[in-house]
Amino acid sequence: MAEVLLFHHAQGLTSGVREFAEELRRAGHTVHVPDLYEGRVFESLDEGGGYAQETGFQTIIERGRSFAAWLPGELVYAGFSLGVLPAQQLAQTRAGARGALLFHSCVPVTEFGESWPQGVPVQVHGMEGDPFFAGEGDVEAARALVESAPGAELFLYEGKDHLFADSSLPSYDEPAARLLMERVLGFLARI
Repeated sequence: MAEVLLFHHAQGLTSGVREFAEELRRAGHTVHVPDLYEGRVFESLDEGGGYAQETGFQTIIERGRSFAAWLPGELVYAGFSLGVLPAQQLAQTRAGARGALLFHSCVPVTEFGESWPQGVPVQVHGMEGDPFFAGEGDVEAARALVESAPGAELFLYEGKDHLFADSSLPSYDEPAARLLMERVLGFLARI
């Protein structure tokens, strides 16, 4: 079974993120879910995004890196949207990474190095009509990652919602979230 470090999205450590982690645990995986917002949870993506900007994205990444320092290096790094920043950075730069799961976001590989690390599998999941994922360059970054890294996978889902895998939010899409979970569990079973 895999050990996963899962980072929440811009609205904070919601009950939906916690439930996602719990589903992975029920499948036998060890899952760590740090709170990058120090207890704050926001009602809207705009409010949470404002807090992240005010706090600073580098601070958010550093909080993730600091939490990871207490864990073994042989982790699968996962993140929802904003949480992709520390997840992708750690997967690309921390020795021993076993894999990466990037939900609703992907940044260019060059943000954290010259290339994706050899032998580190990665999945990227997003909705094809999501204005953030499809409209702000994330899908292009994901396609470039898939082209450059053997074993990298991009899964596009029908719809336009951003945080579709968080069951506590209005954007939750049960069929898409169920398929995402099925693919994630298959990925983790291969690790």
